Amino acid sequence: MGGVPLKDSIVQGLSKMSVESRGPVTEADVKAFAQHLKNFTSGQLQRLSEHFRLEFIYVVENDIPTVLQELISRRVLTHHQAQTYSELEKHQDATKAAETLVNDVLTEGQDAAVGLWTCFFALRSRWSHPNLQGMVEEIIQNGDALLEEILLNESGYNLDPEVKACQDEHKNILREQTQTLKESGSRAQSEGRSFPILSRYVEMKMISDVHFRKQSAEEHEALAAAGELNEYRLRHKTQAELERITPDRFFRWCFRSRRSPRSVMVSGVAGVGKTTLVQKFMFDWATGRHYQKFAFVFLFKFRDLNAVGPTASLEQLIQREYPRLNDSLPRILQEPEKLLFIFDGLDESNCDLDLSRNRSRDLCTQVGDVKPVGMIVASLLKQTLLKGCSVLLTSRPNRLVHLETGVLHRVTSIVGFLSQERERYFRNFFGDYVVANKALAYVRDSQVLYTLCYNPSYCWITCTSLQPCFVSKAGQPQPLPKTVTQLFVSYIKHMLANHSRPLPGPPEVREMLIKLGWLADYGLENHIFVFDQNYMEVFNLDRSPFLTAFLVENIQAGVSLVTYSFIHLTVQEFFAALVHYLDFKEENFEEVMRAAQSNQGGEYEIFSRFLCGLSHPATRAPLEEKLGKFSAVTTKRVIERLAKMDWEILIRMDAGGRKKGTEKKRKAMNIFHLLFEAHNTQLVRQAVEETSRVDFSELFLLPVDCIILAYVLSCCKQIASLNLESCLIQVEGSQRLGPQLHKIRELSLRNNDLRDAAMRDIVCALKHSDCKLESLSLAKNAFTEPCCEDLGSGLLENQTLLKLDLGKNKLQDRGLSSLLKAFSDPRCKIRELVIRENSLSDASCRSLCSALARNTSLRLLNLNGNYFTDGCHEEMCDLILGSPALKEIRPDVDLAPEG
Repeated sequence: MGGVPLKDSIVQGLSKMSVESRGPVTEADVKAFAQHLKNFTSGQLQRLSEHFRLEFIYVVENDIPTVLQELISRRVLTHHQAQTYSELEKHQDATKAAETLVNDVLTEGQDAAVGLWTCFFALRSRWSHPNLQGMVEEIIQNGDALLEEILLNESGYNLDPEVKACQDEHKNILREQTQTLKESGSRAQSEGRSFPILSRYVEMKMISDVHFRKQSAEEHEALAAAGELNEYRLRHKTQAELERITPDRFFRWCFRSRRSPRSVMVSGVAGVGKTTLVQKFMFDWATGRHYQKFAFVFLFKFRDLNAVGPTASLEQLIQREYPRLNDSLPRILQEPEKLLFIFDGLDESNCDLDLSRNRSRDLCTQVGDVKPVGMIVASLLKQTLLKGCSVLLTSRPNRLVHLETGVLHRVTSIVGFLSQERERYFRNFFGDYVVANKALAYVRDSQVLYTLCYNPSYCWITCTSLQPCFVSKAGQPQPLPKTVTQLFVSYIKHMLANHSRPLPGPPEVREMLIKLGWLADYGLENHIFVFDQNYMEVFNLDRSPFLTAFLVENIQAGVSLVTYSFIHLTVQEFFAALVHYLDFKEENFEEVMRAAQSNQGGEYEIFSRFLCGLSHPATRAPLEEKLGKFSAVTTKRVIERLAKMDWEILIRMDAGGRKKGTEKKRKAMNIFHLLFEAHNTQLVRQAVEETSRVDFSELFLLPVDCIILAYVLSCCKQIASLNLESCLIQVEGSQRLGPQLHKIRELSLRNNDLRDAAMRDIVCALKHSDCKLESLSLAKNAFTEPCCEDLGSGLLENQTLLKLDLGKNKLQDRGLSSLLKAFSDPRCKIRELVIRENSLSDASCRSLCSALARNTSLRLLNLNGNYFTDGCHEEMCDLILGSPALKEIRPDVDLAPEG
């Protein structure tokens, strides 16, 4: 490090502790770490800190109070300074507060930087955040080489003049190829319109954790990803489990594997942006923004490699894709450690990537070895070919299920857009800040549409569909879509109206969409998502500007072969559903119904929603205007099938009284989603009767699930029971369900992390003129004293409630006092009252006993787990003796007669 010797004992001691211990960090450890940092010059430490700036911000924003407290205790910040950052978090957001804090500290000089680093070091024993652990361990374990690596990534190698000239030409070509983004399926694309990648690209959230998302075999991958991206779960997981990562960190030190990775897998569902990420990665390398330690980067798309033939050599693959490098290729390949190979779209590959040990004898050792493409990739990953090179792969998660991932040094997942990225995308798309905010507010309010906007492709489809609704050139804006089917109907109509002009007549358009639909249907049934010319001929699809609204032409480099794919998997699923309304065929319909009913892998879940959604006359009307009438037979069959689906059997108790697993309940919720898409009130009333007992307990419910459930309830006059215990619906979920809660006779919202704001929705239900509530459990939430006044007023007006459970909240004495008027009212009909574990004192006990002395309906009172003493003995006894209806009391006080 610039000629400054490190104290070996310090480094060895720190290294030993980082490897062997996660126990408490002593002050001696902290001092040793601070001394380690002081061996760097001021400039070196500044460069290292800038290198870790993103990690600093990410760690700080996940728990600002903890970091501020540590900085205060170590006198890096004063209490007054810390308060400034707390206020910034409160009035803006955690990210802004973290960015400001890190920037302020790093501009203060070396002592402040050492203080911040020391704070992180001290926190690591109490906080196992992977980014925190990773950056501290990297500066301990890799400190000597880290500055050199930073410089190398910025400036690259001093290459031989001939190779340097070759590199410059290679970068120029790649820069030209990657500097623009095109909108798939837009009319603009056919006219050559494009956007600078730096102005349109929105950074996606990525995490590095092989255990992050294990997709259930019952889930459609897009729905599984949408669920996993739920803001609450993701933000809570990132505090302890998930390592946030950005593309310029893919090949940096990994504290889990304790090495700088050579092989990295990027996983993400269809349309989440894997290929766009690779394009941006290539652009940044070609323009010198990152990873200059790689002298040459070679990108291959698996869909192009499908056309290579049964076998080839790595040398041939490079020559085919990058012919300008042919003369210098032998010299380039002599230094593998300077090379990066990127293979995009493993899920689109026809080859078998076998990474098991029993195939080791078949691996390549020379660049001229002729083998199947899968074997070449495996040889690079296993380092038998070009040892020292680096490899980056991308794939949908479904292909990784059967892959031996132990060969990969780092597995990352693109989880897509959180709220800030969605806002940025909408503003980039619409250009007009006001219009973008209106569109986003509508989508966010609907939640049904917002949930899938974690995916950039869904964002594009959503924005394209909403454009006529918010940007009307003449006349009234179009009606806003409420369901996912209505959104896609709007999207298809928009593309038909704007993509190809002049548009063929309705019969011709209908015929082309029928052909496209049968292609989509065949692909969905056979898990085919890339179609070659043979498929186009079999389904009588000719190349035309009209079809490019929905199909992407994949022109492969070096050959004349063209393949086709739908612009997004969900567009293929929509057309697969649509064709049964445009061209009903008994045999085909029954076959797809059987497949959807078995639906073992969840592949037909979104298809089924589209099929049900198109059964509603108002939903399909915009397309019928363009395409003619839809099949009445299909509509009838779909509604009949939906009416026969028994959601109750999925959530019913089994013979032993044990509840069915959450996978069964998720299937039941999916049926509710189908009912929502169908938007058929009579159908819902047939499915959910007044005697129905709906039990989704312990099933994690997203806000969108709560909207679906609220829709189902809105179609019913009343239902017997709704159990949402441990569904973690939170305040947002209660807001969605609130207007319908009065229809339920037995309602459990136990253990849902509900706060005081949720009480307003519950009180509105209690005050409703047609309230049916007889039993209400609000136990094990986070209700406190301020909400009790509202609850008290609701109980005073309510004449139906017989059971109320407020146990395990934080009402305390003042909260209970706000409820006493209701409990003492002669009209109060509550028979069972539970107020256990609410931090109540003897004073509350006396007041409660006094209030209940005139109550003639109470039969059970549970006060267990409060702070009562024997001083309440007399009041309790008086209550028992004076209350004619009271049969059972659980007081946590010994009421046995003295003596």
